[in-house]
Amino acid sequence: MATTMGSGFGTSSGMSGSENVESRETERLIASDKVEGTSVVRPNGDTIGEIERVMIDKRSGKVAYAVMSFGGILGIGESYYPLPWDMLKYNEALDGYEVDITEEQLRGAPSYSGDDDEFDWSNREWGTRVHDYYNTRPYWS
Repeated sequence: MATTMGSGFGTSSGMSGSENVESRETERLIASDKVEGTSVVRPNGDTIGEIERVMIDKRSGKVAYAVMSFGGILGIGESYYPLPWDMLKYNEALDGYEVDITEEQLRGAPSYSGDDDEFDWSNREWGTRVHDYYNTRPYWS
């Protein structure tokens, strides 16, 4: 027999659409679809890009990367930068995910473009390259 958990995410709970949206964020938790599209900002408030997607390790449940989109117009010519999730801190005052990265660091960072093949997420060498570049501890260790 199937049971339904009272998560507040489904429409069967009797919630209206606006109530359902509000239940996707608490003081400490946020739904992944609300993270996507959020600005990535420097500590001074300058916007660098926005969160395109969040990559989660299926086995551990850890958030591994935020993929930041940068540049381009209407999605054409955009570049995508996998940022180790631990680098990002949500800043309520700036209404975005804060990361302390310079323009020079961003230019040399591991990335891919919409014109290229997707980033090879299954290749641990790519993941190691990202973590080495940002001098962060790999999420899998």
